[in-house]
Amino acid sequence: MVERRAELTPDAAMIVDDQDEVLTFAGYRDAALRAAAGLAALGVGPGVTVSWQLPTWPSTLVLQAALARLGAVQNPIIPVYRGREVGFCIHQTGARLFLAPSVWRGFDFQAMAEEIAAEAHDLSVVVCDDELPEGDASALDRIPVPDDPEEIRWLYYTSGTTSDPKGARHCDASVMASGIAMVERQRITADDKFGLAFPFAHIGGVSNLSVSLSSGCTLVIAEAFDPSETTALFARHDVTLVGGGPAFFMAFLAEQRKQPGRSILPRLRLFSGGGAPMPASQHYEVQAEIGGRGCGHAWGMTEAPIIAQNTPDDSDEKLAETEGRPLAGAEIKVIGFDGAPAGVGAEGELWIRGPMVCRGYMDEELTAAAFEDGWFQTGDVGFLDAEGYVTLTGRVKDIIIRKGENISATEIEDLLFAHPKVADAGVIGLPDEQRGERVCAVVELASGANGLTLAEVGEHFRASGTMPQKIPEQIEIVSSLPRNATGKVLKHELRARFGG
Repeated sequence: MVERRAELTPDAAMIVDDQDEVLTFAGYRDAALRAAAGLAALGVGPGVTVSWQLPTWPSTLVLQAALARLGAVQNPIIPVYRGREVGFCIHQTGARLFLAPSVWRGFDFQAMAEEIAAEAHDLSVVVCDDELPEGDASALDRIPVPDDPEEIRWLYYTSGTTSDPKGARHCDASVMASGIAMVERQRITADDKFGLAFPFAHIGGVSNLSVSLSSGCTLVIAEAFDPSETTALFARHDVTLVGGGPAFFMAFLAEQRKQPGRSILPRLRLFSGGGAPMPASQHYEVQAEIGGRGCGHAWGMTEAPIIAQNTPDDSDEKLAETEGRPLAGAEIKVIGFDGAPAGVGAEGELWIRGPMVCRGYMDEELTAAAFEDGWFQTGDVGFLDAEGYVTLTGRVKDIIIRKGENISATEIEDLLFAHPKVADAGVIGLPDEQRGERVCAVVELASGANGLTLAEVGEHFRASGTMPQKIPEQIEIVSSLPRNATGKVLKHELRARFGG
């Protein structure tokens, strides 16, 4: 795809960054080949696993293509992960090389990387501050171009119902399928300028890379999302599409409300994204206040970047209240709570299959539990209407989706249990306009404990080395947690009590 696009539109802008620097499609190809040669000199080649945890820089996008050219197995790690999660990913993947920035946004990634490397076997660290190792591209002549689209070369981690992150095993075919299908579904052309408002290390990053290579559109990227600065960047470059999720779209609405009557994104035609439930009102608010068609919401996950998506041609009702129809090649079926297939409009767990679905997990036990006869059991609850549009209504899995990130309630509970003031805890996600969901910890105090503050909990979590997104944002103290006859905490009662 990289070579073909560079031949078709070599001088067209592929990437524009927040310094207004432009990289063309031919420039992207050439930079990727030089980086591939530089990485090859460090021992990277076919089958070698490389973990990387980098911000959304042009060099990050170049790195994806460079590693793809070498046939390496790449493990992108989102920047919010900390030592606990990063160490787990590197250990499970057996990474030989770890690329990270020095200090970024106040956090010393280099120190964390070196600490992990000191405990890992045969792991080298390369510090990259928007630059990559480079070499002479002619050195690649001895390295064959990968030709098997089904070979596992992408390992993406997501937090779910388990305490440790789950590694989804992807191949070129699966990471490209959603992006290529999205071009047709959302009518994306070379004239579009696609603003990316989320970390490129998400699986949505490579999906949007596929969108650009397939359609010839320009990606306008922000190193880190800042509502004011990112809005200005997108407006400066006449962005027509914005990728992200409901939390990001809410932030853009907040910026719009600072200057009512004049659109902050005058050329916007569609907000395009997913990752978390979207309130129906958001579509109408975006349409009325910012402009364009509103929100073309989608349903996806790390295991399947996009499985269903709306189109600008859909009615306002469909755009506001559904996640769209399955993309090309994708299938969705609903399994009722009785275990039998559910009919039109009937609620149940959503099962999926298609070219964009991962080929399993790093942990084979997780694979066996999640797949049945080729169908992936998503754990999401919803229904299909007569026209095939999917609507999400809840989740079977005990996870919290905060700003598009899956957070395991079980893991947070385990960390809370380790606090000396906590006797027991139940963690729930509560609706939050800014975050999608916020982390609420409902706690029984240990005997003799005199209260528990958010500051104390935050200090405890940071000391554990976990990512900041998992730190509870609300603490509720109760004398006893509600339980059923088997002792399971009744979280629906907690949500009803504290959700207001």
